Amino acid sequence: MCGIVGYIGPQVAEPILMDGLRRLEYRGYDSAGLAFIDHNQFQVVRAKGKLSELDKKLKDAHHSATIGIGHTRWATHGRPDETNAHPHHAKDVVLVHNGIIENYRELKEKLIQKNHEVVSETDTEIIAHLIQDHLNSSLSFKDAFLKSLSELQGAYALVVMDRNDPSRIYIAREGSPMVLGVNDNEKFIASDIPALLAYTKDVVFLNDGECGILEADSFQIMTLAGEPVEKEVQTITWSLDQAEKGGYKHFMLKEIFEQPRVLADTLTGRIGKTDLQLKLAEAESLIEEFAARDKAHLHIVACGTSWHAGLVAKYWIENLAKIPVNVELSSEFRYRQPLVNENSLVIAISQSGETADTLAAIRQSKEMGGKILSVCNVVESTIPRESDATLYTYAGPEIGVASTKAFTTQMAVLYMVALKLAEARQSLSITERQERLRDFLRIPSVMENMLKDIDKLKNEFTEKLYDNSDCYYLGRGIQFPIVLEGALKLKEISYIHAEAFAGGEIKHGPIALIEEGTPVIAVCLKNNLYEKMISNVEEIQARGATVFGIVSDDETHTNAFEETYTIPTIHPDLNAFLTVLPLQLISYYVADRRGTDVDQPRNLAKSVTVE
Repeated sequence: MCGIVGYIGPQVAEPILMDGLRRLEYRGYDSAGLAFIDHNQFQVVRAKGKLSELDKKLKDAHHSATIGIGHTRWATHGRPDETNAHPHHAKDVVLVHNGIIENYRELKEKLIQKNHEVVSETDTEIIAHLIQDHLNSSLSFKDAFLKSLSELQGAYALVVMDRNDPSRIYIAREGSPMVLGVNDNEKFIASDIPALLAYTKDVVFLNDGECGILEADSFQIMTLAGEPVEKEVQTITWSLDQAEKGGYKHFMLKEIFEQPRVLADTLTGRIGKTDLQLKLAEAESLIEEFAARDKAHLHIVACGTSWHAGLVAKYWIENLAKIPVNVELSSEFRYRQPLVNENSLVIAISQSGETADTLAAIRQSKEMGGKILSVCNVVESTIPRESDATLYTYAGPEIGVASTKAFTTQMAVLYMVALKLAEARQSLSITERQERLRDFLRIPSVMENMLKDIDKLKNEFTEKLYDNSDCYYLGRGIQFPIVLEGALKLKEISYIHAEAFAGGEIKHGPIALIEEGTPVIAVCLKNNLYEKMISNVEEIQARGATVFGIVSDDETHTNAFEETYTIPTIHPDLNAFLTVLPLQLISYYVADRRGTDVDQPRNLAKSVTVE
């Protein structure tokens, strides 16, 4: 959620820090700030609101320091205002923090009794006072830092500076992401990779329970007890251009149009183009071992858009592999008594690999004997590191808060898992499997052609939808989770109240919402549920609904719809990849027409790393 940046080296820190924070704006925030050390004094500048407000304050003073830290804050403790904005300081200590300190009230009471003056409502300021309290006991800064870490309960990514030592930055991670950027004579720290890409592609990922000391020309990583840890410097293959808009008006639109390429990337090396063999080397043995069990049971845990990908996967896995699948919201899964045991495979889906509830769900599942297969986009993030096997999507950095390309690449990986399970269980003939894989390889080019023909969505659909306060979605079968995703996209970025229903459920209550002119978007494809969906559409149309259809290219009931968008013919298993595309575009164009902040919708953050 919050964004962290830090720099130490020969360059002036301020522009580097501000650039890093701008590249982290997608995470969502309500205030921002920077801190520098200059002539053994802290210079702290903070502002409520967007980075433009912080920019105004920075113009009033010249900051030439070559060491500094920065932060964009998403409020968890205390209202979003300048007093609660980061960085926070206490005499010789200044720091920024992502996460939640669960025992901060207890620590706060003890520190106030020792005459520490706490001015904010945050849990973060308490950490600064705690370190300072240990410094008051004549400990070295390093020892005071380590001792303070041992007393914290909760999640944190911490970046700390010592007013009396402008040659070092102290860092620590427990439950919140942190990545170190490495150049020979300068070091960077950030909560996510895009903040670093303009300066270095060489990075070190911190694990939970690790901390470190950065100097311009060196770094050391250690355990929270101070024991040295050897770390490997990895090279990130993402280009800076991948993390920028590339000429599109918004990141979200760019990412929608990137889907053919990232889907191709996700399939490359996993499906043989000539022999149509499916190879999931990273997870093959785990999948085969699980599939061989008589009492095999599969759980999928995820949140938000990733949960919708899991719902789609349930249809595929149960239909193709004949294995029962339970799809759970991670936030609910962890607070009940899930039936996980040694016969269970738990698939955890998370774009960031840092989703707090999903991480807690897999930890709980491991304690109960389950095996974990994760589907993630960020290499070396926490969820993959704690899984038995990981299948990465190759979506690249997704900057827009509303997920698009991450969703389609998650579905791609999950479809391959379904086919691999079917192969291991011999529940699908070779001919049937190859037929599906042949069409699967076509999806990127089919989507690319669809993106060349979107004028109707951009114009007719948008003009008839944007000025409504409500919109409903209908779908059946595997299209039900797709319309759930479509409704989520619309509400996320346009702020139109949107709900999705399974077509057969409309008469069990939701039809009461229909009145003259109510807009409904219905996915009606030529399949075994087609006639039933047309019946559902005619039923709501008779009550006054204005129905917009996502239809097959051999559609015959076009008179049932106000407007239609036609998708090409593909294997029925794969229609989900095609129907989600116009739903994403409808949401984008409606939101843009309404003038909302598409890439940073209100109240939302890209990665939910706290409960």
